Amino acid sequence: MSLLSVSRISKQEEDRYILKDISFTQKKGQKIAIAGETGSGKSTLLKAIAGLAQPDAGEILFNQERVLGSEEKLIPGHKKIAYLSQQFELPRFYTVGNVLAYENRLTEEAATAIYEVCQITHLLDRDTEQLSGGERQRIAMARALISSPELLLLDEPFSNMDLIHKAVLKEVIHDVVERLKVTCILVSHDPLDTISWADTLLVMQNGMIIQEGVPEQVYRQPVNLYVGGLLGSYNLIHPTDLFTTLPGIPLKGKSLFVRPEVFKVTGESLGAMKGRVQSVLFCGSYYDMKVKVAQAVVTVRTTGCHAVKGDTIYLSLSQNEVWYL
Repeated sequence: MSLLSVSRISKQEEDRYILKDISFTQKKGQKIAIAGETGSGKSTLLKAIAGLAQPDAGEILFNQERVLGSEEKLIPGHKKIAYLSQQFELPRFYTVGNVLAYENRLTEEAATAIYEVCQITHLLDRDTEQLSGGERQRIAMARALISSPELLLLDEPFSNMDLIHKAVLKEVIHDVVERLKVTCILVSHDPLDTISWADTLLVMQNGMIIQEGVPEQVYRQPVNLYVGGLLGSYNLIHPTDLFTTLPGIPLKGKSLFVRPEVFKVTGESLGAMKGRVQSVLFCGSYYDMKVKVAQAVVTVRTTGCHAVKGDTIYLSLSQNEVWYL
């Protein structure tokens, strides 16, 4: 049985659709990430699910009951669905503990468990004006969780956050799902923050869901170049650029979609593609090389690199590692 069922919802503004015929379901405990460029409808979709926006058509069911839109309730929202937006405010001139105590209706033990999961126990005596952006985000999350929601909607939680605070927040979100058993939907314009976390990835464009699936499948087999580029670097190799067929890889008259890490640097052998290194870029845990193969210039990603500009190297591919677009 689904916890959440979104059925063919649409929302129009003037002459364009903000949401168009959106449908998906979510089971209890299922982690869903929604990705898409700015303006693709992600935030509006979350607000509609939370009862904070009014769809023009369609239906949203939560625990088999319809979620009322913002125009159908005096005070919009659903008591079991918590929505945490990018634009959240904490009251000034209060300590963190005061702010949370005012909202809290839980036992001290239950509230303490939430503060520990959100990693804010050491911040309870601090003034709200003396917090970093990452700390404010975790406190806002704790504030949402003490209302005991069954579904938590996170809208761009990693926005404008440095790597250290982002890593802490990722750990917190993981623990919210695993320890507090709160089902979660997370929206991000940078799906690289979410594909390792989500069970299901929805990709939106122009108000529509254009691909849905397991993150690895969406990453390796995008429906188009928009999805492919949204999830990271790629190569699009046109058959005519190679002059020759690739052993074991039928070209099918289509272009090959190849992620940079799929190429293997190998020795000269039957089936290997000969290339000349044009540049080498150190990226921390990996290297990106630009390699010219016939008329194509491809990006090759490797964890170790002994080549320099001008070197001749050989690359290999296997059929199950490429996708056709």
